[in-house]
Amino acid sequence: MADNRDHWASRIGFILAAAGSAVGLGNLWKFPYITWHNNGGAFVLVYLVCVLIIGLPIMMAEILIGRRTQKSPVPAFEELGNRGWGFVGLFGVLTGFVILGYYSVIAGWSILSFWQCINWSISGYVAPPEGAFGEFLADAPSQILLSLTFLVATAFIVWRGVSKGIEKAAKFLMPVLFAILAYLVIRVLFFPGIGQTFEFLFRPNFSELPTTGVLEALGHAFFTLSLGMGVMITYGSYMRKSESIVRSAGTVVFLDTIIALLACVIMYTIIFSVPGMEDSISASAIGMLFMTLPRLFYTELSGGVLIGPLFYILVAFAALTSTISLLEVIVSFFIDKLKMKRHSATVLSTCIVIFCSIYSALSLGAVGFLSEFEIFGDKPGVLSTLDHLAANWMLPLGGLFTTIFVGWFVSRKLALEQLRMVDKTGRPTFYFNLWRFFIRFIAPAAIIAVIIAVILGKDFS
Repeated sequence: MADNRDHWASRIGFILAAAGSAVGLGNLWKFPYITWHNNGGAFVLVYLVCVLIIGLPIMMAEILIGRRTQKSPVPAFEELGNRGWGFVGLFGVLTGFVILGYYSVIAGWSILSFWQCINWSISGYVAPPEGAFGEFLADAPSQILLSLTFLVATAFIVWRGVSKGIEKAAKFLMPVLFAILAYLVIRVLFFPGIGQTFEFLFRPNFSELPTTGVLEALGHAFFTLSLGMGVMITYGSYMRKSESIVRSAGTVVFLDTIIALLACVIMYTIIFSVPGMEDSISASAIGMLFMTLPRLFYTELSGGVLIGPLFYILVAFAALTSTISLLEVIVSFFIDKLKMKRHSATVLSTCIVIFCSIYSALSLGAVGFLSEFEIFGDKPGVLSTLDHLAANWMLPLGGLFTTIFVGWFVSRKLALEQLRMVDKTGRPTFYFNLWRFFIRFIAPAAIIAVIIAVILGKDFS
């Protein structure tokens, strides 16, 4: 390990940064959407099981690789395996680049929603005209400006380094995010729809679970934790060797899951509290987050003038903690493999991502050929194409390669040494053997099932 390598200043710094990476728009946007369309209860229970037997073991495996080598994904795989295994790390870096190239565009919408809510809170709500959101998507200057704003804020934090930039930002952003979330949950506890929400979320009825629900729960349990893209390997490489991988990974998974469930409580209680709103929920996750909810805040809820702006600060902060981790994966590659200084690596990485984000921003209706560009059926536009590519192919393949590598090519002795799951006599505990069984057999089989589903036409984007 390089003597001058930056590290997390504290265990809580790593946990908050890693949780921030996992907690993103997927928690506040996609999970409530897919849970709604899979009828809650049974889907939530299946999802929790998948998180425990798939998500947690893979997260432990990725952190293990980073903490053991103290290197970013490409050199980490090369050190533990051989030069040929470096392609798995490079695949993760490319995945992070692809996701950040379109995620920053969607994240930028939270800025507009926040300022829109501020304006409505001050001047009074004015319903947007029909088709206003579509016009906004096709507004090239607005799309580019918002995505660039998000990327510049992300780059500034990453430019400052791990302990002085990413960790400090996480220690500010995540507590504020938790505080806003807690306030919103307390507010909706007094809404008339709270009882219906708890029944919907926590009353399992497997007769209501669609046939595709189990697979969707499995897919999201994998995607929500920032796995398969090198983030946890990179963040793990900044972890001091005295820290517990098991305890840290468990805490991150717990926080990510709790926040996703609390987001559901907030959204569903608002929806159930408004008569007839269940039947008018948009058919898209984007519609639920950026069109349905703002209208509800100001037309149906007391205190919406405060809830609206706070909710979109929550969305923006969740997105920012994720974009920080994605950019750091790319920056760490240039630092470790090309021996660049952090500042130079950050500028170069950001410029490359900006190039991609502009193409994504212009593919929402502003530029015809970019909006009509299509590789995957029914996924027109650069942004939709990148989203489909990352969610359905790059993330599962990256996760599959990682599980195979750790399960079959990293020695049992090395894994035990890093995880420290031993009893008083120094023998491996039952939980270590269980983790090894999951990472060698269950996790790869589950990911292969996801990939087969994609081949057969299932879409996880």
